[in-house]
Amino acid sequence: MKILLLSLLVLSAHLFGNPPIENNGKNIKILVIGTGYVGLVTGACFAETGHNVICLDIDKSKINLLEKGEIPFFEPGLETIVLHNLKDKRLVFTTDYQWAIENSNVCFLAVPTPSSEDGSCDISYVEKAAKEIAKHMSGYKLIVNKSTALPGTVYQIKKVIQNILDERGVQIDFDVASNPEFLKEGDAIFDFMRPDRVVIGTENEKALSILKNIYSAFCFKHERFIEMDIVSAEMTKYAANAMLACRISFMNEVAKICEKVGADITNVRKGIGSDRRIGYDFLYAGIGFGGSCFPKDVQALSSLAREKDIDSLLLDAIISVNDQQKMKLSKMIEKYFSLRGGLKNKTIAIWGLSFKANTSDIREAPSLVLIDYLLKKGVKLRLYDPVAMPEAKRIITHKNITWCKDEIESAEGADAIALVTEWKQFRCIDFDLVCAKMKRKVLFDGRNQYKPKEMKRRGFDYFGIGRPPILEFTRK
Repeated sequence: MKILLLSLLVLSAHLFGNPPIENNGKNIKILVIGTGYVGLVTGACFAETGHNVICLDIDKSKINLLEKGEIPFFEPGLETIVLHNLKDKRLVFTTDYQWAIENSNVCFLAVPTPSSEDGSCDISYVEKAAKEIAKHMSGYKLIVNKSTALPGTVYQIKKVIQNILDERGVQIDFDVASNPEFLKEGDAIFDFMRPDRVVIGTENEKALSILKNIYSAFCFKHERFIEMDIVSAEMTKYAANAMLACRISFMNEVAKICEKVGADITNVRKGIGSDRRIGYDFLYAGIGFGGSCFPKDVQALSSLAREKDIDSLLLDAIISVNDQQKMKLSKMIEKYFSLRGGLKNKTIAIWGLSFKANTSDIREAPSLVLIDYLLKKGVKLRLYDPVAMPEAKRIITHKNITWCKDEIESAEGADAIALVTEWKQFRCIDFDLVCAKMKRKVLFDGRNQYKPKEMKRRGFDYFGIGRPPILEFTRK
């Protein structure tokens, strides 16, 4: 349904134009620094609603690709919007800081904020971008931080900029605001064009007014602005991600108990999700969360708590539960084959490599933990993912890996299949074809995609997460 709505959203903008933007007669020229998931989606969506947008990145090869309309990662709907706005010259790409800053009024920071070795948030890229802005600005600028960074980062940005201006011996007015992003990879365009909320942390009405003008097209029918102080806006992002991560880890803990008492976590989810106070979202048991946000942000919040002498027991538990859950399939598979000659020289097909469906992102993906573990045990792997294969091939190199063209080919001679990523195309598999190719009929379902009774009817040994296994104990 979301994909259909997204297609209609983009098509309607192309056919019927965009809703009017109230900009008080001023041409708001936007610069987005960073062309990763957040930066490119932000720039493209701003351009789609009529703004003139410059996207800047220091990676020349990435900019060269983008200038040709080639997207360096997979995100549904993004390529269409980028190509459309490149053609209409509302969206341009550059590596030239001076030119970009001279030709923009508002600068959005969307650069990486990776984890340091101690789990804290590294804002060095944010500071570098702030320094470049300060070096080249000649008039008022509104700098808006979209990079996920801990409370207090905006004030650090202000300090960095002011220091550079002092070194230049110039007095230039500027504001810095916080505008955290709440985009889900795989749904990023939809989330940006139809936001649940737009959180803005500012210190004055001038900055607030500019941001309201910029976002007016996205809040055309309903008021979605949530205005607050800067530190609260920065904290909101971390609190949201930590809460969602907590729900996932909680369900995975409950799933462990379900396995021991014979309950089915999918039924438990229905039972508790129907409670309006709880709801159904982010209540799926599985093999742990990954990606660029949840693991990093929970660790950063936990690190901040330690810095402030706070015992963050729940945050630490979220991380611990998730680390254990990423080993879930590995342990299941090893236990199963321990009674069947061991893992060495067994062949296992893995369906799905990205950390979630509808993205090519494999950062912190559970698949990487499983692949590493099985390879160390001497397993031969047959891997397939609809879009993440190129990215996976860059970082996974091993003689015992066969890269397959589809899920059917991956089943050739397999002793078992492990489903890791919940791609929709895996839901309606032709299991007659799959079974004909497999050596043994064994399936480890890391996302509870399949019905145990159906797997039993097909003669599979079946293992889900938090569900009673289907197992013929006499099978060797």
